[in-house]
Amino acid sequence: MGMSIRNQIPGTVTAVAVGEAMASVKVRLAGGQDITAAITAEAVKDLGLAAGSAVKALVKSTEVALATGPVEGVSIRNQIPGTVVDVATGGAMGSVKVTVEGGELTAAITKDAVEALGLASGTSVVALIKSTEISLAAA
Repeated sequence: MGMSIRNQIPGTVTAVAVGEAMASVKVRLAGGQDITAAITAEAVKDLGLAAGSAVKALVKSTEVALATGPVEGVSIRNQIPGTVVDVATGGAMGSVKVTVEGGELTAAITKDAVEALGLASGTSVVALIKSTEISLAAA
């Protein structure tokens, strides 16, 4: 099945905590980073997710924010360090490709943000992704 989501990073489920409607799924990405995905309890069951399950973490590029360093005092726990490898900007928006251990992420951010952060190839960044914006697919 083809898919428009370009951010697809392989990983392994390390823990699953299921509530009545939602579940918190911890995943160790191929590069060793730990992330958390908040998905429905039904999805956990349908995908048969448990510790050791191989998955792909899927994130739309519009749901990836960038910072020039780790961010404290924010509820976003998924903070993945990386390095900018490509920046393309248009009249209003920019597409920033970031290599991270074990994969690559693309962030769609405003052109103003690209300029304000001084993003260019080689810039160290931290990708910020809310757990509710991470989908999981069985690998």
